[in-house]
Amino acid sequence: MVSTDNLDANLAQAADLLKEAANHGAQFALLPEYFPIMSDDETAKISIGEVEGRGPIQDFLADQSKRNHLWLMAGTFSLQSEEASRVHNTCLLFNPDGIRTHRYDKIHLFDVQVGDEEKEVYNESNTIIPGRNTVVAETPLGRIGMTVCYDLRFPELYRELSKQQAEIITVPSAFTYATGKRHWELFLRTRAVENLCYVIASNQGGQNTETRRTWGHSMVVDPWGDVLCSLEEGPGVACADIDLARVHNLRQSFPALEHRVIGNERVQI
Repeated sequence: MVSTDNLDANLAQAADLLKEAANHGAQFALLPEYFPIMSDDETAKISIGEVEGRGPIQDFLADQSKRNHLWLMAGTFSLQSEEASRVHNTCLLFNPDGIRTHRYDKIHLFDVQVGDEEKEVYNESNTIIPGRNTVVAETPLGRIGMTVCYDLRFPELYRELSKQQAEIITVPSAFTYATGKRHWELFLRTRAVENLCYVIASNQGGQNTETRRTWGHSMVVDPWGDVLCSLEEGPGVACADIDLARVHNLRQSFPALEHRVIGNERVQI
């Protein structure tokens, strides 16, 4: 997606793309981070924050999962917290009956300066409360580990999901253009290879605001690091087949996860 500060337009864009994905035969769909709103005003995400379990965005997602018969992982959007000035950056998973099954709150917050010349400054912790819990969703499509954007830079999170037998890891993102062109694909392929799992990454991809440009290149990466599909920029759908037998066969024939020494309490020297 290329979300802007227009909530209604963003939801309409998401609806069109989810329908397109379903028409391609998709059983699972992943929206990007901040799919309902991308704004230069960091408080905009607070203004649309919803109470968990009710609100127009959550109603929209439940309806879309039912309408398109999809397991729908809803990128991220804002859920209210106990603090009036900060929200949770939350990713929800809905089943094809429109029932929310899992929730993950983004753990690692993007408080950085990026760019070689004109610096872009981000301070997510000013408006977001970090999550604390890892989540692996047990679904008929596989065991799905949930992460978000900046989490990608912290391999220990992915190792923890691997310990919980994640076969697929999702990365809804709003990765910046400056960092994305250097690190996005590198990280995605690395996380897939080192954990011998599929990585599905849906990224914002274009000029979202006057000052915010995102990298795009949404993609699906297989457990051997091959990019199965990619959408470089603009709104659209990247669709690929997931073969869990490939995960299990690779983990048996190339048991690197079992060979770990540091951080693997099952190994004795």
